Amino acid sequence: MFRSIVLITFLFLITGYKGIAQTNKKEHLSGFLMTSLTYKFNSKWMAYTELQARSIEHFTPLDYTETKGGIGYNINKNNQPFIGVGRYVTFQEHELYQRELRLWLQYTFTNNIGKLKMDHRGRAEQRYFHFPQSGENKTDQRFRYRLSATLPINNKKVEPNTFFINGFEELFFGPEADLLKRNRLFTGFGYQFTKSVGASTGYMWQRELAPSGNRNLHFIYLALNFVLDKKGDHERHIDVPVAD
Repeated sequence: MFRSIVLITFLFLITGYKGIAQTNKKEHLSGFLMTSLTYKFNSKWMAYTELQARSIEHFTPLDYTETKGGIGYNINKNNQPFIGVGRYVTFQEHELYQRELRLWLQYTFTNNIGKLKMDHRGRAEQRYFHFPQSGENKTDQRFRYRLSATLPINNKKVEPNTFFINGFEELFFGPEADLLKRNRLFTGFGYQFTKSVGASTGYMWQRELAPSGNRNLHFIYLALNFVLDKKGDHERHIDVPVAD
């Protein structure tokens, strides 16, 4: 099983390299910082909040932020619907360029292959944009599918004192003629310190597809994740949030 995950990681990297080779635009490393808090009310209900800061045009300074959260319900251990809302702010040349309000519905199906935990996530987003410099407003819709995998290394599941590796691929679709809008590939690793605290890092390649030309982004990802469980129920895997 471990060899299979190494192969998947290798394929992620090769795919990213091919994407780099297919564009002539200048590329560089960018930063992707994330922290999250999951609060589990009971075995069924949970609340999630997340803060992000990214550098996109250059490694520094930060020019993009996210503040988002929502409520999820566990139908059973493998199925979870979720409703979320978020605020997204983009800067260009140190000036505010765009504000976005986003509402979404998502559904996650989870299955296990031995120690490997697989998550299939589908999401539908309604987006509201405001451009302060021009006063323009517009709306858009987007649909996303993500397949992610997490493999604990030194334990049977992700629990305290566990090293793990993870990766995902996510596709973004839109209703316009350019149906496929974005592709993301991620590979990384992390450590779960306690039931409540975990950290992870990795590399994410993101390709933006547009009629005007494609663009590749390369992120170094760092995350710190917190879990508060009201009843202390950790019989199942601890969920490991990944770049979103």
